[in-house]
Amino acid sequence: MNGTPETPALGTSQTPIAPQTPRSVIVVGSGPTGLLLAGDLAHAGVPVTLLEKRPQGISNLSRAFGVHARTLEQLDARGLADPLIATGGTLTELRLFRRLSLDLSTLPSRFPFLLITPQYEVERLLERRAREVGVEFAHESEVVGLRQDGTGVDVDVRGADGAVVTHRAAYVVGADGHRSAVRHALGLPFPGVSVIRSLFLADVRLAEKPDTVLTVNGAGDAFAMIASFGDGWYRVMGWNRRHEVADDAPLDLDEVREVTRRALGTDYGMHDARWLSRFHSDERQVPQYRVGRVFLAGDAAHIHSPAGGQGMNTGLQDAANLGWKLAATVQGWAPQGLLDTYQTERHPVGKAVLRSSGGLVRLARAQSPVLRATRALVSAFVNATAPARRKVMAQVTGIGYRYQAPRGSHPLTGTRAPDAPLTTGRLYESLRTGRYLLITPASYEPPATPRTSHLTVARWTDTRRTTLLIRPDAYIAWATDSASPAAIEAALTAHLG
Repeated sequence: MNGTPETPALGTSQTPIAPQTPRSVIVVGSGPTGLLLAGDLAHAGVPVTLLEKRPQGISNLSRAFGVHARTLEQLDARGLADPLIATGGTLTELRLFRRLSLDLSTLPSRFPFLLITPQYEVERLLERRAREVGVEFAHESEVVGLRQDGTGVDVDVRGADGAVVTHRAAYVVGADGHRSAVRHALGLPFPGVSVIRSLFLADVRLAEKPDTVLTVNGAGDAFAMIASFGDGWYRVMGWNRRHEVADDAPLDLDEVREVTRRALGTDYGMHDARWLSRFHSDERQVPQYRVGRVFLAGDAAHIHSPAGGQGMNTGLQDAANLGWKLAATVQGWAPQGLLDTYQTERHPVGKAVLRSSGGLVRLARAQSPVLRATRALVSAFVNATAPARRKVMAQVTGIGYRYQAPRGSHPLTGTRAPDAPLTTGRLYESLRTGRYLLITPASYEPPATPRTSHLTVARWTDTRRTTLLIRPDAYIAWATDSASPAAIEAALTAHLG
């Protein structure tokens, strides 16, 4: 990902401005968030350039390995969920503490599980899609400056040869990680704290195969987790309270083995590490996801503790929220203020993930009698109380988040749309056009509308009476239980112009 600029944002020596398209978007960072966003924009017909500091080629040395149900639903709306599932294994029980486990098989989703697959498999599918829909990739391109005015954004980019070229676009999105050059150029703070000072990661082979695709436990001062990538490699993450050191401190396989044995009782015959790394876990969130024509998404906007595996998932859902809104704005059919809803909808979600993941990691590390008692009470309450258990599962998996709806709206407005059979196929298959989706009762004659470039119309295949207008990111924009042509036309005008 792009790091902190080494030269000032202003006054950079530049070559002439590169060829530009006034209706284009520049996305910075080719991790999962940037790839999904760039692919969505290009799929909608918006010219996109994706800038990446790294050389071409996807690294397999990545931290994320879990894909939750809501993210799989978003990928399903792009035809990518089933191919991704084929790359990994699924887990139907998510154990947060020794006494607290969540039965994911009860999730009201087509994907009632946690998919364990390495981040590079997510990136591989998203990059292939991005290239197929026409995203222009520019590797070895480091952002070193940024300026904007009322009509566009100038981005100063240093190439592999050291020369700086200025690119211009209508909008820019920084999806360039926690050391975001875009955020730095905007001068935005990134307030927060470190919650764990020293974690390690390792990709290893094992002589003995664990019983499940995800093995996790803590014992005393040690914590370890082993996840299977399904190809003979395993990701190990661990923490040793007695040995909290700097990120650049030496790490060898013997240390990984020792901590794993203390936490899990065995190291499973660990050998042949292809990657060893230390890192610290921060909780940070930028106060503004948008500054004029520049946006931040994913780790550039928020970073979380690894508890619950929500980081990559939250970034991908940022991208799903922002992509169609940018496309509608660039193409001139967006309602006024649509881009502002990215901040109002996604910032609260990022804040909620910070709270939940931070709370989980603090309880998991509990040492004082008070915190241990609190953990036991939380575990007992969630295990024994179905509504609490459903709420925790909905938050960790992402399916429970909803966006604020106007006062007096139908109760479904702002909620995630669950999959269902339609006359045009499954609901999420019908969203693969990237358009709004209007669903009416089977007995209702859908209205004739000139908005065919922005709208798909379908009917329920059962006796449901509710009419829904679903946004391209699979959230319900409008709903009614007593549809009339006038009410539908008013809703379409409000949301599609």
